[in-house]
Amino acid sequence: MLLLIVTTILWAFSFSLIGEYLAGQVDSWFSVLMRLALAAIVFLPFLRWRGYRASTILLYMLVGMLQLGVMYLLSFEAYLYLSVTEFLLFTVMTPLYVTLIYDLLSRRPLRIGYAFSAMLAVIGAAIIRYDKVSDHFWFGLLLVQAANICFAIGMVGYKRLQETRPMPQHTAFSWFYLGAVIIAVIAWSLWGNPNKLPTTSLQWGILVWLGVAASGLGYFMWNYGATQVDAGTLGIMNNMHVPAGLLVNLAIWQEKPHWPSFIAGAIVIFASLYVHKRWVLGKTTTSH
Repeated sequence: MLLLIVTTILWAFSFSLIGEYLAGQVDSWFSVLMRLALAAIVFLPFLRWRGYRASTILLYMLVGMLQLGVMYLLSFEAYLYLSVTEFLLFTVMTPLYVTLIYDLLSRRPLRIGYAFSAMLAVIGAAIIRYDKVSDHFWFGLLLVQAANICFAIGMVGYKRLQETRPMPQHTAFSWFYLGAVIIAVIAWSLWGNPNKLPTTSLQWGILVWLGVAASGLGYFMWNYGATQVDAGTLGIMNNMHVPAGLLVNLAIWQEKPHWPSFIAGAIVIFASLYVHKRWVLGKTTTSH
């Protein structure tokens, strides 16, 4: 849980830096390529293939492709059809996908308690994010949901791989990031704009920080933490970035949230975590 909390705080600062210094100024595909390439370099010294089946290595690369590579492709395309508010509103379904996909991959019946606590987290984030949506957003909505599903499949897939085909997590992530980089290279070669590269040392510095810290260490800590908690807690924690990101914007950029909806939504999210820990997990433990 501690790793998930630390990563949530780390990513909350990342959203602000991207919005203030990179978005609209630096080519998005280049930003993605730089982040993932630097993250891959961080874990390159841990790359090992001896003693592992080729199928296992390919599966770890696949979850990296899905969780980061394809997810980024779909997300950036969705921005062409949605406002930022709409985009953020539609990402709050991820906790529900996490619990459903985990049950599917585990070949077990749907656990109603997990789905209920995840839905509470979705409702809480939606309360914070809700704003009037535009009249033409259905295609953007589908793109965001596809991105959410790819992120959830990658996150849950990594957790399941560690349960069924374990390898040291620093080694696993060396293959994870190589898979993501392959997608980023393809995206840059197809849609990248070489005329919109970073122009200031600050922009380059932010990209380095995002690649090494937010992406490299951040996703490692998040997925490592994902293996230490149950799927329900993981799904709920995925929406904690909503209140965290708004608090960072307030502290650094003085962008005040709509306090009534922020407080109400945050209370619902924390309540979902309490309900899950107190009753869902507690009931499961008691039954065993």
